Amino acid sequence: MKEKRGIIIAALLLVIVCIGAAILYAKFRPAGETGSKSITVQVVHADQSEKSFEFHTDAAYLGEVLETEKLVEGEMGQYGLFITVVDGEKADDSKQQWWCITKGGETVNTSAEQTPIADGDTFELTMKEGY
Repeated sequence: MKEKRGIIIAALLLVIVCIGAAILYAKFRPAGETGSKSITVQVVHADQSEKSFEFHTDAAYLGEVLETEKLVEGEMGQYGLFITVVDGEKADDSKQQWWCITKGGETVNTSAEQTPIADGDTFELTMKEGY
């Protein structure tokens, strides 16, 4: 009987902690800049060729711009959009290829939908090989 009560209490505490974490994330997640802005997206293909795109947008997050401008395609997953195609080039799973998002050369640790943008930002979408 005591064992069941302990499991129930532990489960309730876990639920409370998860709800608290979700509330904190919603309150403190990076916010995108409102209003008109210009951003640059550099695409580095598997053959190392590069192509630059400039976008003028009112969007607050990178994912919205990339999808609206049809620069990327992908699949929605639990962490947001998993980018599979950029500028017409599809990542090949058999080669362990994937698209990496960086900002000013630094890896972005959020999905495209959660990556805030500000006027003058430059992002890179680079084809990587190997997990």
